[in-house]
Amino acid sequence: MSETGTFQALPALRSLGRLADALPVIVTDTREQTPLVFRRLPSITATLPTADYGIAGFESLPLFGIERKTVADLTACVGPERLRFERELARLRAYRFKRLLIVGKQADIEAGRYRSAIIPSAVLASLETWEIRFDIPFVFEPNPEAAARRVEDWAYRFAVEIVKESNALFRGSRIAPERQTAQGPGAGVE
Repeated sequence: MSETGTFQALPALRSLGRLADALPVIVTDTREQTPLVFRRLPSITATLPTADYGIAGFESLPLFGIERKTVADLTACVGPERLRFERELARLRAYRFKRLLIVGKQADIEAGRYRSAIIPSAVLASLETWEIRFDIPFVFEPNPEAAARRVEDWAYRFAVEIVKESNALFRGSRIAPERQTAQGPGAGVE
């Protein structure tokens, strides 16, 4: 907004036409010790402020973040690493799309098939509590290959929605009449 109270045009969306031929690029955090292998979408490794997986271009924006845990990792997060993990979930809460992706089966937790003294009901109750407290849904995938496919699906569909929203904003800016009339909160305020 300028000093006279008028707005400047939105910044240009550079190379918007080439977006039609682009695919989202998945970012794997550099701290991820056993990264998922993506076969359908391109991927890079970079440092993410939060989460294990994101989308290139959104690294500094709280838009898309996937935190991945194996069943063994999850039991550690319920036990000795709980406070640290809850701080991660608190940061992830701000993201528009976020998921806790668990590589393994819920049946493995229910049957106690993991190396920890934590009882299965405590692990499952923690998941449900975190889902409510941090507004982060959790999803089980049985193996790393299925988990990678799930991340690719989420990244692609999220990117499609962002493009649709950008196109809607562009369409909306083109329908303004020649003589623009300010409406809404603050209209007419100098």
